[in-house]
Amino acid sequence: MSKGGYSAVQIVGMVITVVCAQAAIRSFFDHDARQLWGAFDWVPGGWGGQLAALVVLTLAGMALAGWAHDRAKEKS
Repeated sequence: MSKGGYSAVQIVGMVITVVCAQAAIRSFFDHDARQLWGAFDWVPGGWGGQLAALVVLTLAGMALAGWAHDRAKEKS
């Protein structure tokens, strides 16, 4: 993959991180709100299950962005 491709993957990882972290933080203040337009309504466990899924996705986005950043640095 080219350096530009890794930059695109890094951007996707950062967007995933920001969106999911923001939704996780908002869920602490409003437990009954539908997070991300109801995209996580299918997750079992109610509020705790949805929060866990958002945290896992936040961490996955961070790992993806970090991996792509390291690969892009190797290319230069």
